Order: sequence, then structure tokens, then C-alpha cells
Amino acid sequence: MGYFSKVQVIERAKGQRQFYLICPAALAQALEMEKSETIEWVVEDKWTLKVRRGEAKAAQAQRRSHGKR
Repeated sequence: MGYFSKVQVIERAKGQRQFYLICPAALAQALEMEKSETIEWVVEDKWTLKVRRGEAKAAQAQRRSHGKR
């Protein structure tokens, strides 16, 4: 099953733009993502974008070892 979201653009001063790709809540919950988690965007080609999780797995393991969730 896929999740859809729209690309959002914010126009900044001097013509600079910031693009935002929103992760739907259902997808974030399924992946057990957390606030401030670091992810890496990897472009395979013009039509394929991969998202890799960064340090979250180490932080998650550390939290579980302290009995917190």
C-alpha cells in the first residue's frame, strides 16, 4: 500500500525556496519514527528516492535497555 503526500514550497527572501516532503502520520507510526529523528534522502534516479534512517536505531536500542519506550 502506498501513501501520498504533496510537495510544499516556501518562498524565501531573494528568491530562495525550501521544499518540504511530508511523511503521512500512518507511515511514520508504522515505521516507529520519532521527533527529531535523522533521515537520509538518497536519489537513485529521477523517479526513485530512497529514505534511510540514520542514528535512530542506536538511540532506540539505548532507550529500550533503560526500560523506556
